[in-house]
Amino acid sequence: MRGSFPSLNALYSALLMTTLTAPTAFAQQPASAALSAASAPVERQLGDGLYELALIPGQNKLYVASAQSFKDVNGGVIYRLDPTTLAITGETHTDLKNFGMAIDDKGHFFYTTNSLDGGVSKVDTQTGKIVERLFFKGKDKDGDPIGAREILFHNNQLYIGRVTDPGYISIVDAQTMTLKGKIENVGKWVTGIIYSPSTQRIYAASGSGEIAVINPANNKIEHRWKPDDGQKYLFLNMAEDPTTGRLFVTDNSEAKTTLVFDERSGKVIKRLPGDALGIKFNAKRHEIYISQRESKKVIQLDATSLTPKHVWSFGGHPNSLLVSPDGNSLYVTIKQDFNEDNTTKGPDSVAKISLR
Repeated sequence: MRGSFPSLNALYSALLMTTLTAPTAFAQQPASAALSAASAPVERQLGDGLYELALIPGQNKLYVASAQSFKDVNGGVIYRLDPTTLAITGETHTDLKNFGMAIDDKGHFFYTTNSLDGGVSKVDTQTGKIVERLFFKGKDKDGDPIGAREILFHNNQLYIGRVTDPGYISIVDAQTMTLKGKIENVGKWVTGIIYSPSTQRIYAASGSGEIAVINPANNKIEHRWKPDDGQKYLFLNMAEDPTTGRLFVTDNSEAKTTLVFDERSGKVIKRLPGDALGIKFNAKRHEIYISQRESKKVIQLDATSLTPKHVWSFGGHPNSLLVSPDGNSLYVTIKQDFNEDNTTKGPDSVAKISLR
């Protein structure tokens, strides 16, 4: 990774924009997995600093969070796209940079983290306008706001992972945008956070290589799952297959693997070798998708056998993933290489992959 994180910019370069290069086991696929013309992704260039996406049910709107450039650019953009054609249908220019995304249960609002400013914005899905903001108190050892990275909407509350050591989760009332409390000592840098409908628990991944299992009824950490194999891990993103009770966790640092945890025992039952960043589960097709930023690929796996079904290759670096609610489409943000001055070699893109 790039040095030792002297600032939040460097931290997000490491956690969200990994630029390591290494060979990957998934890169070598049989001929049957070769890309066919019929399933070629539709890709559209948008601009610098693309991160997470949100598809609003029933509104035909795909929102993309952008932080814009990290050099000489203040603020970011929230793009609104046609989810079929990826044509731009609206833009919201924000004074802060945008990263994580989460939608409320009714699709009336989505929430985007303003990581470098330690805040979160509430956005009207009809207009794309920011209607309210909350800034968190507290600074890191360098005097910067403590980063607000991944965000989960659950039971009218926002659970927001904070990037510090020790990391914690801020709990926000999604309606009033007021801070309700926090879950402390989650792990070094809270990097990923999801809710499991099957176990009714929140899982929080951390840079210290563990999964905190949280009961949202009382917001207490009940278990801490670790690989316990002596290796060093920096966990990033997660996906759950509730039908098999397996939790998938990506690591794109030294380990270069996706770990598969058994939710009943909390033990690692399988490792999928290869660089791994974003990960999503598709319940309709019972598939897992993994973005390989370094290898410039997105891998499609059978969720039961965990064997590769297809590989899509890109000119840039796949980053965040989003599966449409109907399970028929996969959206990917594609990032470009960085120059030494933190500018990019070209605009980032969004790709749509048809899964039918």
